[in-house]
Amino acid sequence: MTEHSGGTRMEAEQEPKTGETGETKGETPEIPASADADQATPEPRPRRRRPWVRWTRRTALALVLALVLPVLASQIALRVNYSGDPADGTYTRNKDAIWLGHAWVDGRKKDADVTALARSLETTGIRDLYVHSGPLEHDGTLPKSLYPRARWFIDAMHTAAPGIRVQAWLGDVLATESPDGMRLERPQTRAAVVASARQILATGFDGVHFDLEPLHSDDADYLTLLDSLRRVTRARHAQLSIAAHQIDPVPGLHSFMGAVAGHPKWWSQKFFGQVARRVDQIAVMSYDTMQPLESTYGGYVAQQTSLALEVTPKSTDLLMGLPFYHENEFGHWNHAETVPAAVRGVRLGLSRTDADRADFGVALYVDFAAKEEDWRAYREDWVR
Repeated sequence: MTEHSGGTRMEAEQEPKTGETGETKGETPEIPASADADQATPEPRPRRRRPWVRWTRRTALALVLALVLPVLASQIALRVNYSGDPADGTYTRNKDAIWLGHAWVDGRKKDADVTALARSLETTGIRDLYVHSGPLEHDGTLPKSLYPRARWFIDAMHTAAPGIRVQAWLGDVLATESPDGMRLERPQTRAAVVASARQILATGFDGVHFDLEPLHSDDADYLTLLDSLRRVTRARHAQLSIAAHQIDPVPGLHSFMGAVAGHPKWWSQKFFGQVARRVDQIAVMSYDTMQPLESTYGGYVAQQTSLALEVTPKSTDLLMGLPFYHENEFGHWNHAETVPAAVRGVRLGLSRTDADRADFGVALYVDFAAKEEDWRAYREDWVR
């Protein structure tokens, strides 16, 4: 800050000598001020800011702009991506799915629940049920005690809703970002996961659905595991499906986030395609996107749908996730990530990329957290 100081005029007072003037003793005659004294003391010049202060402020401003401008630009781009009208006919292909909670195989659900579920599915495009039957142990094994009523549920659903496939949903936390969890780099662990798949299919499931997180892009051990699992499911004429991470909205973003935050979050589009070619179904977890608005969330889903369609072979069912749950936390805002916004985004992405694709659907996450408004939006906007 510049400081200012003002000088005051100094008036000299001098005692006159006796007899030198005709003025009465004791009176002080006015003495003319000198030329120097007649001028005000000049103000000091403003202090110049130090060069490092200017550099620091300019650098800080540049960093703020470098962070804010790309975010602002991305939000505008996503909002634009949400505009327009979906193509006619971009509705359900009757290949949708839903994730179901553990209560269906541990004994909490009864015959009446199965009857109600089957009845509700009649007005949907749902063909596959991913029923939580795990989790897997970190060593890849699966305790049979986790799914004591699985056979009952499978038989009951096949009777109440013929044509509905029941798949075992298995998952675990991977030791990719913490010391605890499953380690896919260990051959014995992968072998145990394959054995667990054989075990659960022997129960009567129509397929097995894997959700292993956080799974980093370009994980060769995961691809090796999928190759082994595919041999097992094909031999049994069963489905192999997986829950997939989102695709880089900007090329290379997973590498950047991995280096900066240690949590890549996204997969490269190339890796997504490599995974999709090894499975029968791939369901994108297109929620928990950190988007603040319905419009930007919908635009993001539209982008994810297009990116996934570009690399998923026709032989693989591609499903886009719908948020059938309600939370408010970092990464997921309930007011933004809505079913109507997700469905519109899915339809826009489908319209722009492959509007006539048959092997396509949506996956609803999750049954026990869903509200009637979620089901209504799904039926009205997607099923029709």
